[in-house]
Amino acid sequence: MKLLPTTIVGSYPQPEWLIDRAKLAGRFPPRVRARELWRIAPEYLQEAQDDATLMAIKAQEDAGIDIITDGEMRRESYSNRFATALEGVDIDNPGTALDRSGHPNPVPRVTGKIRRRHAVEIEDVAFLRRHTTRRIKISVPGPFTMAQQAQIDHYGGSRELAAMDYAVAVNEEIRDLFSAGADVVQIDEPYMQARPEEARAWGQKALNLALDGVGGTTAVHICFGYAAIIHTRPSGYSFLPELQACSCSQISLETAQSNLDCSVLARLSGKTIMLGVIDLSDMQVEAPNTVAARIRRALPFVKPKDLIVCTDCGMKYLPRDVAFGKMQAMVEGARIVREELEAASAH
Repeated sequence: MKLLPTTIVGSYPQPEWLIDRAKLAGRFPPRVRARELWRIAPEYLQEAQDDATLMAIKAQEDAGIDIITDGEMRRESYSNRFATALEGVDIDNPGTALDRSGHPNPVPRVTGKIRRRHAVEIEDVAFLRRHTTRRIKISVPGPFTMAQQAQIDHYGGSRELAAMDYAVAVNEEIRDLFSAGADVVQIDEPYMQARPEEARAWGQKALNLALDGVGGTTAVHICFGYAAIIHTRPSGYSFLPELQACSCSQISLETAQSNLDCSVLARLSGKTIMLGVIDLSDMQVEAPNTVAARIRRALPFVKPKDLIVCTDCGMKYLPRDVAFGKMQAMVEGARIVREELEAASAH
């Protein structure tokens, strides 16, 4: 595989004809089902989602992205498609939990033992595999994050106990996703940054249980939240070096909007770093040289062979032309630094 390959975290902007983007932007990412967001009648929705997925694949390929996602065209949010498909979850009578900005949000209510009834995203990854020859990645929500995004009425109200059963369900899903052709499976765990004390107490245990015995390349994405919704960024992660003890092979994090001090990356030796270098709060498309400078900031702390160039977070809320331009800039910025590194190694 070439030096400094490129990818996106997961989501790509859904077309306006598929989803009501004004409604989507006017609320926190849904934790329960939000069928009112779709513009397409239920009997035509899968076909429309297939067509949108083909557009997302082509956009990534045209921009020069190396590791392709399905753009999460079938999802109302990164987590609710999987989280609402599980047994033990009452989605018709939602509960309430605080989101990462401290506001109450409708969430799935856990009323029984959490189990995976069936594979949830296996057709998504099979469709993606059929329509690109490039390496492919698919994401699933993590057990810690799902436990934070639910009202736990079972398990004696224990998020920790619920998370362990969420982890078993995620583990089963990951195995099926690799069987269906995924090259990389990514677990999205943004709430580890938002709730670091619980993440340290039991979140890492749940995450490793989700990865237990899994073959294949696994990644964990941790971030500060969507730039369109969470506007302020701390200068550093509250939970990151701890992921050194995670059994995943890749860690996806953001550095562009937060202007992260990249020296923390030295504490993640042995991990491949998916380096977020695209600021999703800025509707201006970065110059390739800006992207290149962001990549260079990590090089004193991470070997180039251990770097994948990525967006900060999902691109779901961006205008499509901005998202495409940012992918092109990311690919070009990676090329600039790749050529510098190759020239230096030739001398």
